[in-house]
Amino acid sequence: MQSSRILTQREGVIFILSAPSGAGKTTLINGLMKIFPGITLSVSYTTRCPRPGEVPGRDYHFVAKKRFAEMQVRGNFAEWANVHASLYGTPRGPLERNIRRGRDVLLDIDVQGASKIKRQYHRAVSIFLLPPSWQELERRLALRGTDRRESIRQRLENARREIRAIMRYDYFVVNREIGEALDSLRSIVIAERLRISRVKKWRLPSLHRKTPFNQ
Repeated sequence: MQSSRILTQREGVIFILSAPSGAGKTTLINGLMKIFPGITLSVSYTTRCPRPGEVPGRDYHFVAKKRFAEMQVRGNFAEWANVHASLYGTPRGPLERNIRRGRDVLLDIDVQGASKIKRQYHRAVSIFLLPPSWQELERRLALRGTDRRESIRQRLENARREIRAIMRYDYFVVNREIGEALDSLRSIVIAERLRISRVKKWRLPSLHRKTPFNQ
């Protein structure tokens, strides 16, 4: 007996999440991955040293500058950028394989990287995460205890520049409270997954049978 279920096959969605340092991006990414375990978190390559608690291959692929440069020449990065004197790059291969297979991918990248991804992958969805206030951003950076005063000053200067680019993004989320911000991110993911323009193949029920379409 032919099934009356509606089945669809869609392309994977690239979700870009950008935020100034201290906006709470890592916490929200972890929460979003629990809500949507099917989303693949892209693991970037970087030339900086691991921070306490970071695990190679899970948080980043930590490589020497020579290896990073070789990957650049071979076109292995969908985008790369120089951030706080370190290089970061999004691997192209895993990103495109997941899209073809209909798996959504989350990119944790900065404003420079987001712009480059949007130029190559026009259907990518960009989200900018904002702190509730400038004073709160300064407080969060100071409380992290992982940056020196000069580094905090540089990050605040970069944050001012990054926030000016918000008009190039598709969505913004203000991280006043974790639960509220997660609800907003969840809504964005669900809405983008349901876009008809993303469906590659439909299988509709027969209209000769009694279905919700012909009752």
